[in-house]
Amino acid sequence: MQIEVQITHNAIAPATDCKGQTASGAVVEFTGVVRDMEDGRRIAALEYEAYESMALSEMRRLLEELGRQYPCHLVRVIHRVGVIRAGEAAIYIQARATHRQEAFGLVTGFLDVLKKDVPIWKRRALEELPVKS
Repeated sequence: MQIEVQITHNAIAPATDCKGQTASGAVVEFTGVVRDMEDGRRIAALEYEAYESMALSEMRRLLEELGRQYPCHLVRVIHRVGVIRAGEAAIYIQARATHRQEAFGLVTGFLDVLKKDVPIWKRRALEELPVKS
């Protein structure tokens, strides 16, 4: 299984290009977006920070482990750090597999373990942030 993991400060621009992927009958994509409410309180953004080298290593390890249960051809994870405004993507996951069950299983399984096992932390920005120019 090809594994691509990335941590970025830049906006995430998901893109699906299925050309040349004739072995993959399923391409599953998940985009996690920052909500404007958390715990009943309005927020302007979340700020994510990571222990980057360990986070990348742990994401790769978890994906390899999940790949034994849910065999996929490719999995791509992009996690954003820094201040991420409500409505913007914080994480993008793509899995390609022969069948949809494996692709959905890997994406769901990864999301289930990501928050507890990967050293990426978030905190709320409750006050309004300046408007971007």
